[in-house]
Amino acid sequence: MIKVLVVDDSVVVRRLIVDSLGGTPDIEVVGTAANGLLAQAKIDSLMPDVVTMDIEMPQMNGIEAVRELRKRHPRLPVIMFSTLSAAGASATLEALSAGATDYVTKPSNVGSVAQSIAAVREQLVPKIHALAGRRLSAPRRPGAPPPPTRPGVAPPPGTRPGIGARPGIQPPAGRPGAPVAPVRPIRRGPPGRVDILAIGSSTGGPDALTKVLQSLPTDLPVPVVVTQHMPPVFTRMFAERLDRSTPLHVVEAGDGMELAPGTVYIAPGDKHLVLHRRGTATLTQLSGAPPENSCRPAVDVMFRSVSALFGASVLATVLTGMGYDGRSGAKVLRDAGAEVLAQDEASSVVWGMPGAVVGAGLADEVLPLDRIAAALIQRLQVGRAPRATAVTR
Repeated sequence: MIKVLVVDDSVVVRRLIVDSLGGTPDIEVVGTAANGLLAQAKIDSLMPDVVTMDIEMPQMNGIEAVRELRKRHPRLPVIMFSTLSAAGASATLEALSAGATDYVTKPSNVGSVAQSIAAVREQLVPKIHALAGRRLSAPRRPGAPPPPTRPGVAPPPGTRPGIGARPGIQPPAGRPGAPVAPVRPIRRGPPGRVDILAIGSSTGGPDALTKVLQSLPTDLPVPVVVTQHMPPVFTRMFAERLDRSTPLHVVEAGDGMELAPGTVYIAPGDKHLVLHRRGTATLTQLSGAPPENSCRPAVDVMFRSVSALFGASVLATVLTGMGYDGRSGAKVLRDAGAEVLAQDEASSVVWGMPGAVVGAGLADEVLPLDRIAAALIQRLQVGRAPRATAVTR
């Protein structure tokens, strides 16, 4: 049973969250708190597996509460409850920077209480399953099988609890419950020059992306395209935050932007990011095509588009995230001769997306987060003149 503590100063919102989790067999709301100060004591006494946290609260707001909580409970998943607004997005990103794990948005423009409950349940339950599942799973030796399938989905027949597949990964045929071993990629000859970086991420992605981009040089010789699962408004605020905190120029992608080296283009919420050519220029294009993998923007859409234009000169990276978005796109990239890096399990908040790529044998390298930027920089040097270094006398 997954124990949840609900923290919100609004009685109505607390009731909404409690009701949205009601009826879920393996989730139990063990308590509620009206502000972050009260939550600290209840966390110590109730020992929840997941905390939902409002942002604006009296005495101690959600951001302050997360900072305080992280001092004593560094791995306890905290899901922020945010409004779908510029102020809400900014505060949520601040909370993520302070140590929050993920977020959901409060329902807006819904017609009834029942619809509000359903909207919260749809967002919240999968995230609770994913985050609590990671925290509750026992430590495993290297090469041991991964935890169960994606949130809310029972493991395939024949698998044992904690030994099933990760999102999008099935056990080898004929061996129920057997460990999923990554297929070692076959090198297709010496690597060529990289002309674009493509990065996909979801849960835990804002922090992971920030760390990677902060470690890249200002004179990065290629453009970077990014799909991070986020709603509208949030992506714009996230791009602005990254632009201030990293050495690169970061923008939310719009229609008709020409790709330039050293610039990062973030797919906007509710739009797929694709690319097209006009003469010798490569331009961004936003698509309202149906969601893929229940996502828009979707990593798979971006990966396919980048592959169509750049082929083997793409270097793709799949970072932490729920589900398996990016797996089929990674196959398209690999089939075109491109390389794909994946974040490792130990450093991922949720090893769904990168785990799906690894389990399908599509990752050229599997690296901890703190080594990904260095690997990207090293790979970008192939086919380029060495940088001039200052000579000291």
